[in-house]
Amino acid sequence: MGDVAAGLLTGLSLIVAIGAQNAFVLRQGLRRSHVGPVVAVCSLSDVVLIVAGVAGIGVLVDRAPWAVEVVRWLGVAFLTAYGIASLRRARRPDTLAAGDEPPEARGGVVARAVALTWLNPHVYLDTVLLLGSIAGTHGHPGRWWFAVGACTASILWFTGLGYGARLAAPRLADPRAWQLLDVAIGLVMLAIATRLALGA
Repeated sequence: MGDVAAGLLTGLSLIVAIGAQNAFVLRQGLRRSHVGPVVAVCSLSDVVLIVAGVAGIGVLVDRAPWAVEVVRWLGVAFLTAYGIASLRRARRPDTLAAGDEPPEARGGVVARAVALTWLNPHVYLDTVLLLGSIAGTHGHPGRWWFAVGACTASILWFTGLGYGARLAAPRLADPRAWQLLDVAIGLVMLAIATRLALGA
């Protein structure tokens, strides 16, 4: 059980930081818009990446830095576009109340969740390389118990973030609050895009 606990704590320490993916899950949770599919995409993607890292795929990624570089610039482009869209949305505070926004198409929401997950090079560096390397120090079969803990951390986090966000909904009934949230999300996206572009 020690390996599971280590994986759980390590996974949470890497995933809890506010980033593009978490901001998106939070917003969908607050809007109560396709929360289930978004949580499923983010959780299952993390599980796949964690298992790949523990299985040794991280070594391949490490030996092909050009692949991470391609993902980096795709991520810069996507995050910049999404950040600008969030800031533009914040200019229309009268449309930001959860009940007033038109329903979003599930396909578009899921596509954004996929892009925010798989076009983020930090996912490969943290989830695949870092977690894979740490898991390797737990030996066999300890590394797989470590993976179980890390996968559990991702599932718990995204589920809690997506479905727990509605607890904050009463405070965000005011369109002004949604405006501030979209400004914050837009700035986070642009900041991450800038850091990626600079190679941080």
